[in-house]
Amino acid sequence: MSKFLHTMVRISSIDETLRFFSLLGFKEVSRYDNEQGRFTLVFIASEKDYSQALASKAPMIELTHNWDEVEYDSGRNFGHIAIAVDDIYAVCKTLMDNNININRPPRDGRMAFVKTPDNISIELLQSGNPKEIMDPWASMPNIGTW
Repeated sequence: MSKFLHTMVRISSIDETLRFFSLLGFKEVSRYDNEQGRFTLVFIASEKDYSQALASKAPMIELTHNWDEVEYDSGRNFGHIAIAVDDIYAVCKTLMDNNININRPPRDGRMAFVKTPDNISIELLQSGNPKEIMDPWASMPNIGTW
């Protein structure tokens, strides 16, 4: 039997990355500083999974901050992390209001892509049925890559 535990992503700034994920409704579950190895691990979970994550019964994201690394290129990252959201339009608006680019807008009312401060793609998926297609989302262009 297998159980999904977490996804690890390398980050350059704990504060910037936690701020980004907090806008998506994630909370810090635990943190581990390893002085000898010169790294910090921060585990985060969605608000809906938070109480179960505290008991290690829900999947989490492991944010790994290597103290001596300042920047990672795309080769050190991976595809994307998928997050289900209750209202994709509201989430995208909140992100835009906080100066975060919507790389692939939710033109279909179902899917959008954004990037973390370290260029890790985050796929936002509307829970349940897609939202009604509407502007400004329907006519927004893509920005960069995702």
